[in-house]
Amino acid sequence: MIAEIGHLLAFLALASALAQSLIGLTSGGEPARRLALVTSLTSIGAFGALIVSFVTLDFSLALVAGNSHSLKPMLYRVAGAWGNHEGSMLLWCVIMAGYGAAAALTMRADALRDRALGVQGLLTAASLAYLVFASSPFTRLDPAPLDGGGLNPLLQDPALALHPPFLYLGYVGFSFVFSIAAAGLILGRIDRDWARRTRPWALAAWSFLSVGISLGAIWAYYELGWGGWWFWDPVENASFMPWLVGAALVHSLIVTQKRGGMSAWTAFLAVLAFCLSILGAFLVRSGVLTSVHAFAVDPERGLLLLAGLAAAGGGAFTLYAWRAPKLLAGPEFDPVSREGALVLNNLFLSVAAALVLFGTVLPLFGQAVGASMSIGEPYFQLTLAPMMGILFLFLPFAQAATWRRAELAPMLPRFAVAGALSLLAAGVAFGFYRQSPWILPGVAIGAWVVAGALMDLSRRISPGGWVRALGLSASVWGMTIAHVGLGLFVVGAAVETAARRDQTFVLSPGESAEMRGRTFRFEGVREIEGANYYATEAQIVVTRGGVEEVMTPQKRFYPAAGTPTTEVAIRKTLGGDVYVALGDQVRETPGAWRVRLSHHPLIDWVFGGAILIALGGFLSLVSRRRRDVPVSAPEAAPASPVTDVQSGAEAPA
Repeated sequence: MIAEIGHLLAFLALASALAQSLIGLTSGGEPARRLALVTSLTSIGAFGALIVSFVTLDFSLALVAGNSHSLKPMLYRVAGAWGNHEGSMLLWCVIMAGYGAAAALTMRADALRDRALGVQGLLTAASLAYLVFASSPFTRLDPAPLDGGGLNPLLQDPALALHPPFLYLGYVGFSFVFSIAAAGLILGRIDRDWARRTRPWALAAWSFLSVGISLGAIWAYYELGWGGWWFWDPVENASFMPWLVGAALVHSLIVTQKRGGMSAWTAFLAVLAFCLSILGAFLVRSGVLTSVHAFAVDPERGLLLLAGLAAAGGGAFTLYAWRAPKLLAGPEFDPVSREGALVLNNLFLSVAAALVLFGTVLPLFGQAVGASMSIGEPYFQLTLAPMMGILFLFLPFAQAATWRRAELAPMLPRFAVAGALSLLAAGVAFGFYRQSPWILPGVAIGAWVVAGALMDLSRRISPGGWVRALGLSASVWGMTIAHVGLGLFVVGAAVETAARRDQTFVLSPGESAEMRGRTFRFEGVREIEGANYYATEAQIVVTRGGVEEVMTPQKRFYPAAGTPTTEVAIRKTLGGDVYVALGDQVRETPGAWRVRLSHHPLIDWVFGGAILIALGGFLSLVSRRRRDVPVSAPEAAPASPVTDVQSGAEAPA
């Protein structure tokens, strides 16, 4: 009965979304607002019914039977509701409707809000129609099985329980950015007021997406047993592309809000970010990719997703082509200015997204015409890494420059100090890790970004010290924290990629291996039993400097799913992670196993930097929780960056 109630609520949500779209795009007002709330509540009710079905183990539902099991821990019973195609699509609809409800509750009542709710209702209705007619999570089985097949064991991890919701809060968050951009284009109002009202939504979507991507990367690092933090998997790229465009959009909105410029380009980025999100949904769910992250979906439903992408993208770009030529260009500015730096920022981020898109979809086109091709890590390192490195070199200048026209001379002393610190950091890093000369430019660029952010913060709080620091807006702190996080990420990525060491040994009980000053003695394996799995656990004694500790990597087998997994053992140190994975048994030598030993220097700088980037975005979002009032006539450009501190209109990253 619970499932039938959920199914009914999903249809009611569809009807409400259609009404929300019709009224929002025509008359608007209080009815559109109330319908947005009804759409959200009914979709939440449908999702709640699905979660209850998973928690109570209602195996008469095909989705529960295929993705749950009576022995599964409660956390993964709940997570099973979105650990599959149908359930995750319902989560997609819930979040899309939720953004509409949030806008109905927080935005000022005017034509822009009403049209945005109308467009959001149309997008939500399309998603719900796909759900109820092509991918219903409420399909019954008759007869019902006695037990289920269980959730994919690779997904039975806390990070993966949280990864999809955060990822969708970002992915789907760009739907409302798209909606408010479409509303602005319909009304011909891509102006400073539009940018001020759009930027919080863009910041929220981009920050949530940052968290979702970070959780996915952390999970892949310790769960898959591959030992890397990014693999340029097509599904990983599917979330990275809208992240890059979203970063460009957040910065472009600054120029539109503060100076009234780049309005057409900003609207284009808002449209593009959502289209790339839809493309990501197609790649993950269409069955065209083979990936541990992808859902196995039949091609027919993949064609429906492709049709939805074509309709959304085609309609949006048609509207953009109609309205964009009529948008104002904004005041002129000197290339050496904050506007110029942000234009450069947008250029590099957009080209980077295009390079990732090319490397992701080209093999798919080749596959479609019968040509086998593969684009992997070397392509991205040769194309993306140099471009992003150049972008990061200009980042401190964007923070320090003034609007309209900047003078380089006053900034040179600070740049000189930052440059000296970055070179010193590169020299120290190379002294510790001499494996590759590429550590030098990587660490130097990362340290340059960190030093530039801290130098800019120092300028803002002096004179005055901590008293002035406490008076800085959350936006300034968000910008500083995000840029420091970006610099730490670059340092960690450069060192980890260049100095990482992996070796595989065949060890029998009592034998040892040496790596990076540590001795690894294999003591043998034992069989253990978990809540819903059996495991072969190795005992490996690690010795360094006379200190011993035991690491216990596992090979697990989940009977319900019939799937093995690798559970690595990780020992964290100040210099990085010691990473041990148990491989296969060597049948030619009784008792011998393959053991992979790895050292990942500064890997926590990679993940910690990513978390700081997201935190900076959320702090910048907090500073924008102000009363939604219209902006009057364009204000004069600030005379110096100090004015920006007071206005709180800084970039988060």
